[in-house]
Amino acid sequence: MAAPIRVTVFGENYHEQHDESVQKLYPNGLHGAIAEGLNELLGEGVEVRTVVMDEPEHGLTEEVLANTDVLTWWGHWIHQHVDDAVVDRVHQAVLDGMGLIVLHSGHHSKIFRKLMGTTCNLRWRGGENRELIWTVNPTHPIAQGVPSPMILPSHEMYGEFFDIPTPDDLIFVSSFDGGEVFRGGCTFRRGHGKIFYFSPGDQEYPIYFDPDIRRVIANGVQWVHSERAERGAPPVIWKRIKGYGPDRDTAADLAEAVARAEEYGMEIIKTTANQVTAKGAGGFTTTIEV
Repeated sequence: MAAPIRVTVFGENYHEQHDESVQKLYPNGLHGAIAEGLNELLGEGVEVRTVVMDEPEHGLTEEVLANTDVLTWWGHWIHQHVDDAVVDRVHQAVLDGMGLIVLHSGHHSKIFRKLMGTTCNLRWRGGENRELIWTVNPTHPIAQGVPSPMILPSHEMYGEFFDIPTPDDLIFVSSFDGGEVFRGGCTFRRGHGKIFYFSPGDQEYPIYFDPDIRRVIANGVQWVHSERAERGAPPVIWKRIKGYGPDRDTAADLAEAVARAEEYGMEIIKTTANQVTAKGAGGFTTTIEV
């Protein structure tokens, strides 16, 4: 039996503490409702933990991320208070192969903007809007088991232009009462990590109790999860082969490679019979083959 997917559900948890309407709608927090849906649909196939913004390091310590296969992110009101060091840590984890699901207003989170390299701005309108979520990629694993369209009787409007890079996969497109459309379900790859952005989920509506929305998020967790045995960003390969033959001194070449990496201020991570893997100050890794 495959090991369960280790999921960490991050919640900003601001509105749940400050807005009575949200407290009544989500007594266990939005993060609690998201976690409940994952446990309900994936059962023993997942181990789910929740962390919130006001925990030390936002609950996203090095140890937590090292033991997280998939991170879900919901934030809205206090993106600017997320510690840059934590953002860098999550960013590196994604490049190394951790899956990431960014939900709703997480489009303006520091981590999503860093990964996208754009403003991630969009058109917005509050109030009561009927949203139809159309499946435009019906063979994608994330789209399985949900109707097209999914119908949200009342929600806020997100519309184009959405300033994101061209997605690797466009799965869902939403339409609204005012005629607006929105690329609300799309995927990206960064390094060894897979990312799924899914737009439904304003805190004033019971979106995360909707069975179809829960199914999409559960499908997303399974899709962004990496099967790679070891986590690590794609390395730079620096070949330093000086020649072939019985007289070649591989050990000496290896020692020279280690010395050269240390000369550049790099941290030696691992050595094998013919490779040195080192990490630079910018967090990138280089593998030197001799």
